[in-house]
Amino acid sequence: MSSGRTPAPGFSQKIALQVASVGGVGKIPIAPGTAGSLVGVLLYAALYFAGPVWPFVATLAAAALAVWSGGVAERMLGRKDPQVVVADEVAGQMLCLLGAAPAPAHLLAGFFLFRALDIIKPFRRAEKLPGGWGIVADDLLAGAGGWVLLAAARAMGWL
Repeated sequence: MSSGRTPAPGFSQKIALQVASVGGVGKIPIAPGTAGSLVGVLLYAALYFAGPVWPFVATLAAAALAVWSGGVAERMLGRKDPQVVVADEVAGQMLCLLGAAPAPAHLLAGFFLFRALDIIKPFRRAEKLPGGWGIVADDLLAGAGGWVLLAAARAMGWL
Protein backbone atom coordinates (compact mmCIF):
# COMPACT_ATOMS: atom_id res chain seq x y z
CA MET A 1 0.00 0.00 0.00
CA SER A 2 1.40 3.39 -1.00
CA SER A 3 1.37 6.29 1.42
CA GLY A 4 1.26 8.78 -1.47
CA ARG A 5 4.48 10.40 -0.27
CA THR A 6 7.51 10.83 -2.48
CA PRO A 7 10.40 8.85 -1.05
CA ALA A 8 13.24 10.85 0.45
CA PRO A 9 16.13 11.29 -1.96
CA GLY A 10 18.93 8.77 -1.60
CA PHE A 11 22.56 9.65 -0.98
CA SER A 12 23.52 9.63 -4.67
CA GLN A 13 20.55 11.89 -5.48
CA LYS A 14 21.62 14.35 -2.78
CA ILE A 15 25.16 14.34 -4.17
CA ALA A 16 23.82 14.87 -7.70
CA LEU A 17 21.74 17.84 -6.56
CA GLN A 18 24.78 19.36 -4.85
CA VAL A 19 26.85 18.90 -8.02
CA ALA A 20 24.06 20.24 -10.26
CA SER A 21 23.62 23.32 -8.06
CA VAL A 22 27.41 23.73 -7.71
CA GLY A 23 27.30 23.41 -3.95
CA GLY A 24 24.18 25.58 -3.64
CA VAL A 25 25.20 28.41 -6.00
CA GLY A 26 22.10 27.59 -8.05
CA LYS A 27 19.93 28.42 -5.05
CA ILE A 28 20.94 32.10 -5.15
CA PRO A 29 17.61 33.90 -5.66
CA ILE A 30 18.82 36.45 -8.23
CA ALA A 31 20.66 35.41 -11.43
CA PRO A 32 21.82 31.92 -10.43
CA GLY A 33 23.01 31.24 -13.99
CA THR A 34 25.24 34.31 -13.88
CA ALA A 35 26.61 33.15 -10.52
CA GLY A 36 27.32 29.72 -12.03
CA SER A 37 29.16 31.37 -14.92
CA LEU A 38 31.25 33.36 -12.46
CA VAL A 39 32.22 30.10 -10.74
CA GLY A 40 33.29 28.82 -14.17
CA VAL A 41 35.49 31.88 -14.76
CA LEU A 42 37.14 31.59 -11.35
CA LEU A 43 37.67 27.84 -11.69
CA TYR A 44 39.15 28.28 -15.17
CA ALA A 45 41.58 30.96 -13.98
CA ALA A 46 42.67 28.97 -10.93
CA LEU A 47 43.21 25.81 -12.95
CA TYR A 48 45.09 27.63 -15.72
CA PHE A 49 47.75 28.66 -13.22
CA ALA A 50 48.18 24.99 -12.26
CA GLY A 51 48.94 24.28 -15.92
CA PRO A 52 47.15 25.09 -19.19
CA VAL A 53 46.00 21.48 -19.67
CA TRP A 54 43.93 21.48 -16.45
CA PRO A 55 41.15 23.74 -17.70
CA PHE A 56 40.64 21.35 -20.64
CA VAL A 57 40.46 18.33 -18.34
CA ALA A 58 38.17 20.18 -15.93
CA THR A 59 35.86 21.32 -18.76
CA LEU A 60 35.38 17.72 -19.88
CA ALA A 61 34.76 16.62 -16.29
CA ALA A 62 32.40 19.54 -15.64
CA ALA A 63 30.37 18.73 -18.76
CA ALA A 64 30.10 15.04 -17.85
CA LEU A 65 29.13 15.84 -14.26
CA ALA A 66 26.60 18.43 -15.45
CA VAL A 67 24.90 15.93 -17.79
CA TRP A 68 24.68 13.31 -15.05
CA SER A 69 23.69 15.59 -12.18
CA GLY A 70 21.36 17.71 -14.30
CA GLY A 71 19.46 14.61 -15.41
CA VAL A 72 19.13 13.38 -11.84
CA ALA A 73 18.03 16.83 -10.62
CA GLU A 74 15.46 17.10 -13.39
CA ARG A 75 13.92 13.75 -12.41
CA MET A 76 14.05 14.57 -8.68
CA LEU A 77 12.46 17.98 -9.05
CA GLY A 78 10.01 16.98 -11.77
CA ARG A 79 10.87 20.00 -13.95
CA LYS A 80 12.65 20.38 -17.28
CA ASP A 81 15.94 22.30 -16.81
CA PRO A 82 15.36 23.43 -13.20
CA GLN A 83 16.77 26.86 -12.38
CA VAL A 84 18.80 25.43 -9.51
CA VAL A 85 20.97 23.51 -12.01
CA VAL A 86 23.95 25.72 -12.83
CA ALA A 87 26.63 23.09 -13.46
CA ASP A 88 25.81 23.55 -17.16
CA GLU A 89 26.81 27.22 -16.92
CA VAL A 90 30.12 26.26 -15.30
CA ALA A 91 30.91 23.81 -18.12
CA GLY A 92 29.82 26.17 -20.89
CA GLN A 93 31.71 29.11 -19.42
CA MET A 94 34.88 27.09 -19.10
CA LEU A 95 34.55 25.87 -22.70
CA CYS A 96 34.21 29.48 -23.85
CA LEU A 97 37.51 30.39 -22.19
CA LEU A 98 39.58 27.37 -23.29
CA GLY A 99 42.98 28.41 -24.58
CA ALA A 100 42.71 32.00 -23.39
CA ALA A 101 45.27 33.17 -20.87
CA PRO A 102 43.50 34.24 -17.69
CA ALA A 103 44.15 37.94 -18.32
CA PRO A 104 41.36 40.15 -16.97
CA ALA A 105 40.37 41.29 -20.49
CA HIS A 106 40.04 37.68 -21.70
CA LEU A 107 38.07 36.58 -18.65
CA LEU A 108 35.68 39.53 -18.81
CA ALA A 109 35.15 39.26 -22.57
CA GLY A 110 34.60 35.49 -22.30
CA PHE A 111 32.21 35.96 -19.40
CA PHE A 112 30.09 38.51 -21.27
CA LEU A 113 30.16 36.59 -24.56
CA PHE A 114 29.02 33.39 -22.88
CA ARG A 115 26.32 35.09 -20.80
CA ALA A 116 24.98 36.91 -23.88
CA LEU A 117 24.79 33.68 -25.89
CA ASP A 118 23.31 31.78 -22.94
CA ILE A 119 20.60 34.41 -22.43
CA ILE A 120 19.81 34.95 -26.14
CA LYS A 121 19.75 31.16 -26.63
CA PRO A 122 20.56 30.80 -30.33
CA PHE A 123 20.93 27.06 -29.64
CA ARG A 124 17.55 26.64 -27.93
CA ARG A 125 16.68 23.55 -30.01
CA ALA A 126 19.38 21.62 -28.13
CA GLU A 127 17.21 21.89 -25.00
CA LYS A 128 14.87 19.31 -26.55
CA LEU A 129 17.45 16.57 -26.00
CA PRO A 130 16.46 14.19 -23.21
CA GLY A 131 17.50 14.53 -19.57
CA GLY A 132 20.82 16.05 -18.66
CA TRP A 133 21.82 16.37 -22.32
CA GLY A 134 18.99 18.84 -22.87
CA ILE A 135 20.14 20.88 -19.90
CA VAL A 136 23.81 20.99 -20.91
CA ALA A 137 23.89 20.95 -24.73
CA ASP A 138 22.71 24.53 -25.26
CA ASP A 139 25.29 25.80 -22.77
CA LEU A 140 28.09 23.84 -24.42
CA LEU A 141 27.02 25.23 -27.79
CA ALA A 142 26.92 28.76 -26.30
CA GLY A 143 30.39 28.09 -24.86
CA ALA A 144 31.65 26.92 -28.26
CA GLY A 145 30.16 29.99 -29.94
CA GLY A 146 31.74 32.23 -27.34
CA TRP A 147 35.05 30.41 -27.81
CA VAL A 148 34.98 31.17 -31.57
CA LEU A 149 34.17 34.85 -30.96
CA LEU A 150 36.76 35.19 -28.20
CA ALA A 151 39.45 33.47 -30.32
CA ALA A 152 38.62 35.77 -33.24
CA ALA A 153 38.88 38.84 -31.02
CA ARG A 154 42.24 37.66 -29.71
CA ALA A 155 43.50 36.85 -33.24
CA MET A 156 42.47 40.28 -34.47
CA GLY A 157 44.38 41.93 -31.61
CA TRP A 158 41.26 43.32 -29.95
CA LEU A 159 42.19 41.59 -26.69
